[in-house]
Amino acid sequence: MSDWFDPAILALFIPTFFFVSVTPGMCMTLAMTLGMSLGVRRTLHMMWGELIGVGLVSVLSVIGVAAVMLNYPGLFSAFKYVGGAYLIWLGIQMWQAKGKMAIPADLSAVQETRPLGLAMQGFVTAIANPKGWAFMVSLLPPFINAAKPMTPQITALVALILVIEFSCLLLYAGGGRTLRHFLAKSGNVTLMNRIAGTLMIGVGLWLALG
Repeated sequence: MSDWFDPAILALFIPTFFFVSVTPGMCMTLAMTLGMSLGVRRTLHMMWGELIGVGLVSVLSVIGVAAVMLNYPGLFSAFKYVGGAYLIWLGIQMWQAKGKMAIPADLSAVQETRPLGLAMQGFVTAIANPKGWAFMVSLLPPFINAAKPMTPQITALVALILVIEFSCLLLYAGGGRTLRHFLAKSGNVTLMNRIAGTLMIGVGLWLALG
């Protein structure tokens, strides 16, 4: 295995990416918001869409496609504005206690949400953030050893990225669920919806204007 990649590089990469991934950002805030409104299990649908997006960004960053895309910011505009507007619309609905993602007055009620729609939220949020591309472009190349085969190195790094990212998403979604249970004790569902809606609107603005 050491003939394919340097274990010392991987040992340095793990804490580096974990620190970056666990830092609050659009995807982590989205995970916390959905964890609060839908619960961790249904938030998993958003997570796999987000992980596909992160994996795609990671691979393209390593092979240099991202460098080209960063020179043409117009390519991001459709994803940024449409995706951001959609999240803002969802946030407004949640703030008004309307829509399928709002927390119901009866906390035992099951909300109907489309898994594919949640996955698309995660995917668009992951790939439509130019800062995410810029970060991957700057982070990944230093961990690639040009003297060793490229494919095993990329595979190992992307696998680590996805595992770390998934762990952090679970952490944030679990935090949102805990916050929901804490607020539920007071029976203040309106406050829960407004907190979740405000966070969702914030993610949408972050995505559209970032």
